[in-house]
Amino acid sequence: MARYETTIESRLSQADAFDYMADFANAREWDPSVSRACRTDDGPLVVGSEFDLVAGFAGRDVPLRYTVIEYDRPRRVVLEARRPGFVSRDTITVAEAAAGSNVHYDARLELSGWRRLLGPFFQRTFAGIGDRAAEGMRAALNR
Repeated sequence: MARYETTIESRLSQADAFDYMADFANAREWDPSVSRACRTDDGPLVVGSEFDLVAGFAGRDVPLRYTVIEYDRPRRVVLEARRPGFVSRDTITVAEAAAGSNVHYDARLELSGWRRLLGPFFQRTFAGIGDRAAEGMRAALNR
């Protein structure tokens, strides 16, 4: 498994930071590895809402369909994408803070089959992607 965690201090309120991050179509704005991101359905965001993303990973564009599997506004949302060989699960937790909010991002990439042998390589690559995304989150959450 590859994992990346970070906490970003934001000037946005808990509700505003949560709404921005939970709308995963916004990932294109803060994650430089994401070249496309859109919601596939309409209406309020709920468990079962889906987002299609295209993310660059190890030199390839990887299409991902993320599904909201947990939704507790304005505190926590969990999104999951499944593909042959791996599951990507992103957990976003937002807490009130004196000057706005703290956004905790926990991304996990669970490899299966022969890909498990590549875990150390994936961890290094995932860490680099995560660091760049964290910088983008920091900028987006503090505009």
